[in-house]
Amino acid sequence: MSDSPDDSGALHLKHVLAAAGVTDLTDVFAIRHTAKNDGLPDLWTASPEAVLAYTREQDSRFRVFPENPPRSWLVFMDDGSHEGAHRSRFYGAYENDGEALSERTELNRSFHIKASPLLAAMKNRLVVEWTAPRRWHRRGTLAGDFRVLEIADPQVIPFVGYDKVRLTYQRLKAIVDDPHYSRWHSALSAVKGIYLISDTSNGKQYVGKADGGGGILGRWSAYAHNGHGWNKELAALPKGQCEHFIFSILRVFGPEAIQRQVDEAEGHFKEALLTRGKFGYNAN
Repeated sequence: MSDSPDDSGALHLKHVLAAAGVTDLTDVFAIRHTAKNDGLPDLWTASPEAVLAYTREQDSRFRVFPENPPRSWLVFMDDGSHEGAHRSRFYGAYENDGEALSERTELNRSFHIKASPLLAAMKNRLVVEWTAPRRWHRRGTLAGDFRVLEIADPQVIPFVGYDKVRLTYQRLKAIVDDPHYSRWHSALSAVKGIYLISDTSNGKQYVGKADGGGGILGRWSAYAHNGHGWNKELAALPKGQCEHFIFSILRVFGPEAIQRQVDEAEGHFKEALLTRGKFGYNAN
């Protein structure tokens, strides 16, 4: 097995691992997480603690998950598809110290895993083509042949797409003020839109529209700076309530959209999501 790119110049995961000093791929295990309501519902906002907890718990059936998985686990996140390639972005590595036998249940096994520095410089940068996406884990000897699609600039954080935006209030503040999110700034400022704020403490929601200067970014910047965006219903909430807010996008419009279209969409989502009255924060 070659540890350098082939004559065509194609780069594979095994070449990246070799550059990091990993030559024995039998001690490597690759796992791919996809968004699931009963698992990691949002891959981009999942905390490190949530990812570790989700990764360490596996199916008890050996035909589903290996009885004795290798020591080095490489965790990837589903990054969508493009031109037929199933993109998976490297999240981080874990060191497996074996099964936590005292935690085994009829349905699940848990493993003693801890964060590893392996490929730390590639976190959120390395994107590979995950072949046969129905197979969510791969032995290193197979994963090594995954084609490298991208090694992104470490200083620029990629935009996830409008339909995948789901931001906690703390992450929204980080995005608004951090130049490393320049691609987010460009994408969110380029469109008008209808957005949703969900309060995780009580389930209530607020539908709003971003139709002014700066698009969605301009509107959300106000929330990032004071927690309520000068909205009277949200401003009336107890101080610190914004810490429970999740921001997402329901619909986007190009800058040429007429005002009536935006207003009608806002009204539709208020009705559809019952955000007026006792179920939400919209006053009208």
